[in-house]
Amino acid sequence: MNTVPQHSSNPVRTRLLKAALECFLADEYHKVTTRLIAEKADANISMIRYYFGSKKGLYEEMIRDMLNPLLDVLDGPMLSSAEGFSGYFRLYYDTMTNRPEFPKLILKVLALNQGPGRRFIQQLLERGRTRGARKVADLKTQGQIAPSVDPDILRMAFVSLAMTPMLLKDIFEEQMGHAMDDAFIEDLASFNGQLFTAGLAPAAHR
Repeated sequence: MNTVPQHSSNPVRTRLLKAALECFLADEYHKVTTRLIAEKADANISMIRYYFGSKKGLYEEMIRDMLNPLLDVLDGPMLSSAEGFSGYFRLYYDTMTNRPEFPKLILKVLALNQGPGRRFIQQLLERGRTRGARKVADLKTQGQIAPSVDPDILRMAFVSLAMTPMLLKDIFEEQMGHAMDDAFIEDLASFNGQLFTAGLAPAAHR
């Protein structure tokens, strides 16, 4: 029986996750050592094995820790109507603005197959796909969205609108001549949410 405390409020575990995120986003997986992570977290290196089992286990938990809040929304009240997509976009943008390298890490692992965790990330995303399909079915039953909406197309459209601004943030800011600050992100989330609300609505409500 596993008696290792797993609660996210555990300060050593939290520091290790934060340090791992900083290290893995800053450098290639094979160049990051557990000693470096432990030093950055001001923790004993043995705590990595204690909490996560291995460097790979810590890496996977770091990804899970970042993605779970976004996946958990699919089981919560935020998307009880199509209007909730504005809030979902905002949550995604806020999450990734705090860690702008994270979308690039996910893309590198999935598209370029660099570093470990590809199967693990795919499993997380498949869980999101299943939850999302269930949410779409619920919204259809409630008459919130059109019966013809394909949940996979909806998911791809969301990912496209959510990830692209974060992946190309530097280029967009250079082209616009100003930063994607909090006010801009709020407007972007609202606009994309309105696109979804209008595009998903049953024909009679358009």
